[in-house]
Amino acid sequence: MLAGTLILGAAKAAHAKRSVLVEGARLHGTNGMNVGPDGKLYIASFLGSEIAAVNRKSGAIVRRLDASDGVDGPDDLTFGPDGSLYWTSLMTGNVVRRSPSGDLTQQHVAPGANPITFSDTGRLFVALDFLGDALYELDPDLSDPPRLIASNLGFLNGMDWGPDGRLYGPIWTQGRVVSIDVDSCTGAVDPEAECDIETVADGFFIPAAVKFDGLGRLHAVDQSGEVVRIDVATGDTEVVAVLPPGLDNLAIDAQNNLYVSSATDGFVVRIKPDGRTRTLLPGGMILPGGVAVVNDGGAESVYVADLASLREFDGDTGAQLDITRSFLGASEFHSPATVSADGSSLILSAWFASVVQVYDPATDTVLETHSDFASPLNAVRFQGDLVVAELGAAPGAARVVRKTAGGLETMAPMTVPSGLAVSGGDLWAADWATGAVLQLASGGVTLSPPFEVAAGLDQPEGMALDLDGTLLVVESGRRRLVRIDPSTGATSVVARRLEVGLEAATGTVPPLAMSSVAVGASGAIYVTGDEGNVLYRF
Repeated sequence: MLAGTLILGAAKAAHAKRSVLVEGARLHGTNGMNVGPDGKLYIASFLGSEIAAVNRKSGAIVRRLDASDGVDGPDDLTFGPDGSLYWTSLMTGNVVRRSPSGDLTQQHVAPGANPITFSDTGRLFVALDFLGDALYELDPDLSDPPRLIASNLGFLNGMDWGPDGRLYGPIWTQGRVVSIDVDSCTGAVDPEAECDIETVADGFFIPAAVKFDGLGRLHAVDQSGEVVRIDVATGDTEVVAVLPPGLDNLAIDAQNNLYVSSATDGFVVRIKPDGRTRTLLPGGMILPGGVAVVNDGGAESVYVADLASLREFDGDTGAQLDITRSFLGASEFHSPATVSADGSSLILSAWFASVVQVYDPATDTVLETHSDFASPLNAVRFQGDLVVAELGAAPGAARVVRKTAGGLETMAPMTVPSGLAVSGGDLWAADWATGAVLQLASGGVTLSPPFEVAAGLDQPEGMALDLDGTLLVVESGRRRLVRIDPSTGATSVVARRLEVGLEAATGTVPPLAMSSVAVGASGAIYVTGDEGNVLYRF
């Protein structure tokens, strides 16, 4: 084994760019949007922790605002009367203002700060979703304390100010679009009884955002994929376009062109007033994490956990064969961050929902849901049991844990457990924070203490066993795939310059997406690159 490793170490490492099997979206999901004073389309990307300025004709991304510009997990954005750019940070609960000269001001509202909009007279409104549920009016200077208008609305999402002086927005959990007199209540806890709220239209799957065009017509996007025009007087609706499910928000320019974003696929589609559509930004994978290979009659199906969906690709051509989407709060299938093979089924971990699921892709059925893990980062099957890399609910609680018939058993405490690999009765785990690769079990027996196979790796993430019994590890800190002989610890480089190591937004888990590796029966090695939204084949 050692001789083979040394020979591999002497071989030239693969160049990642030439090994791309699938290219995903240009952004890590597209969320709130607005047309700026400069005519460019500004797009918030929560998962990418950036704001992109896009040429509305060519689709070229001409500028990116990121952490160096104070951007941290933005979900929605708008422009003030003076041209200042405002955005919300979902996890931190901050609202940030960037003046035309580039000066930054921010105010903390509450976790879940999501939709943001101005009235025609320059009043600023922000609502909370998912991590909170409320509507606030803010001082545009972000100086005076926010005024709570109402809580318990049911998640008021992408909002717009109406020509009648009312605030319009969708209620995410109720399938309806409402209008609110923002001066009818303050501090309301039962808004239906205490505030002037009217249902404008209902019957939606999950309405995500609304906007008025220059003719005073209200448009809504539904997570079902429908873009709908609403007659605010009658509540009648007209489907303007049908796009792939997972729609997030929309913007409208002075020519009444609609721009629709997708949280699931990361695309932006322009819809002209006559209904014609054009893809401005192509979609695809937005945050590829876990990867698993299932053999189907000799062909290799490659499954990628893409957080908002599970995607199946042809291992030879890279063609997308199927996609299963997750709808927050409305589907049994939760946002998968990792995936591992479990016979013909798949094991999925979802840190955002704190669940591990067993899923049958052939029947599109969730077979098992396990909710007794705190922020699970990865999961595999080991000797019939689930083994989970659990971040934990409190500092110092991270561990690799085994779920047996008798309950949860800690196999090893960790700082940030990441990759897991199994071969018969042997089990290995990586620690993203310490850089160690540990063997936790040998011949079916848990090792106490674990055996350190390798140390000094820089942010090891996904891990798998190659056909020759060596360990493959995505070392995101050095942007490479390495091979480790588990019996000697000898290490060699398989591929360099991987597009991995996407920086996580504040309030999310490290790593945000676990760039991972899987090996097919053909010997092909598949690797996900979270930073580049790519799937490699070596």
